[in-house]
Amino acid sequence: MNGELKVTHSPFTTHRSLNQPTMIKDLPKNIVKDIAIAVALEKESAESKIWYVYLINLKNVPIENVLITSRGYGEKDGSPVKTSTLRHMFPVVENGAYKLIEPIDEQTFGLNNEYWLSYYIDGNIYDKKFIFLPESIVEVNFIKLPVVNKVGVMIL
Repeated sequence: MNGELKVTHSPFTTHRSLNQPTMIKDLPKNIVKDIAIAVALEKESAESKIWYVYLINLKNVPIENVLITSRGYGEKDGSPVKTSTLRHMFPVVENGAYKLIEPIDEQTFGLNNEYWLSYYIDGNIYDKKFIFLPESIVEVNFIKLPVVNKVGVMIL
């Protein structure tokens, strides 16, 4: 067959042939709503503050196969800085519930702290990037976080 692969039937090509590339405009526009990432002040003493990052499901339905990738990036003292990329997986986050993603060090508050979330509802995938900009995790931005019932900063 002169090196060509010819597929006559595949369960993965139900509405387009293999010769047509998938374009971003062809993907479903699954909008992420009622899901938040929050940085909460967990404990404070004279010597230090302890901070945690949470995923909050404000939906009326559970979300499944939740994957969160976190990383920090930016500049410090004029030099580019990047943190390690961490991945977190939760099989299910029930409606009206939260999950602890990770602790976060106050020293990274001067960086962009990015949390890329993807999850499924009824077999449909949703994803969204949440970015805490440098110096946005400050007391003037604190609110009482829903569900978690702690003080912190939230992106909805």
